[in-house]
Amino acid sequence: MAAIGPLSYSSSRTYLECPLRWKFLYVDRLPEVPRGYFTFGRVVHSVLEALVRPYVVPATRRTPEGESQRTLDEWGARGAVGGGRPPLTREELLALYDRSWLSDGYVSPEEEERYRTLGRDLLLRYYQRLVREPPRPVSVEEHLQAEWEGIPIHGYVDRIDRTPDGGLEVVDYKTSRELSREDARGSDQLSLYQVLVESNYAEPVERLTLYHLRSLTPHRSPPRSPESLQDLNARLGTVVDGIRAEAFEPTPGPQCARCDFRSRCPEFREVASEESGRLRTLVDRFESLRQEEHRLESELRRTAEEMHRAAEDLGVHRLPGTRGVAVRRKEESWQYPATAVRPLLEAAGLGERFGTGGTEEIRRLLRDPHVPAELRRRLSETGSRRVRWYWELDDGGAAA
Repeated sequence: MAAIGPLSYSSSRTYLECPLRWKFLYVDRLPEVPRGYFTFGRVVHSVLEALVRPYVVPATRRTPEGESQRTLDEWGARGAVGGGRPPLTREELLALYDRSWLSDGYVSPEEEERYRTLGRDLLLRYYQRLVREPPRPVSVEEHLQAEWEGIPIHGYVDRIDRTPDGGLEVVDYKTSRELSREDARGSDQLSLYQVLVESNYAEPVERLTLYHLRSLTPHRSPPRSPESLQDLNARLGTVVDGIRAEAFEPTPGPQCARCDFRSRCPEFREVASEESGRLRTLVDRFESLRQEEHRLESELRRTAEEMHRAAEDLGVHRLPGTRGVAVRRKEESWQYPATAVRPLLEAAGLGERFGTGGTEEIRRLLRDPHVPAELRRRLSETGSRRVRWYWELDDGGAAA
């Protein structure tokens, strides 16, 4: 059985997207090819962490026993509150950005320079906003863990802010081109962060925010409802069950185009050249047989229908052939809609007799002498009869 560590948003999403890719990443520990936009996001996040950390004033945390423990009773003044360090200056910010820059994953020097210029621009604009409107963070880039109805979860939360009403706001930075409020409302990542924060902090989460760095726009949404969180918990349960069962089959889809493991995946692995000739012959033969199968199925169906019409016209059930006799058989079935049956039984005080509502259960009720005759009559009236005719050869041949 595969070991199950705490699930993050990205790892659970990977499994739901393709279990085999999850195995390559989290069991086999295969490295992915660096991509420039991921590198860019990591660099910007690390600089933002250093920029915002001096503003942090810790909040009330939960103890392992579930009780509250206040780490700072009152909200302090702005300034050197993050371990005694003052906020960065504009020059320090740019110097930190230059020191933090990484060149991994960019396809060309021109692409790297475009991203580097973009990062410098959005960080400077964010800095100007920060100076005018200082944030109220209680933590930045904090690693949180929790047990959620038996499922271990974890995540790195970009920022947790204090709201004007004294609650908490979960903030996740995004460097993507486009972002909307609907993205925030439908984000499973924010949902998981809400569970993590509420499991570790005493105050409730009052807002969930995707912060679009390119436009300096916070896209906010209310906290998730219990029903919405249960939906997410059920999906995480599917992931846990699949990992425990070592269910690592590939799931082909649009995501395959960006997967680094196509050469290892049975969906895309190339056949060895010495086998290709033999296998090509088999595949061609299979294709030809499948086409013939479809043709024969259609012809068999048409022939059986013509024989049925002839038997109906002649009033017979047996048609002679040169080598045998075709015998017409009847298959009968009944359907009793639950929407009609259940109210009748409940009105008669027999609701517990409904069971699964299967046809055989209803048929047993119709034959039961202990069920009032009037009720059995009304139950029978809800049924619909379906008849299917088919042909058999008297020598035990296949049915048509």
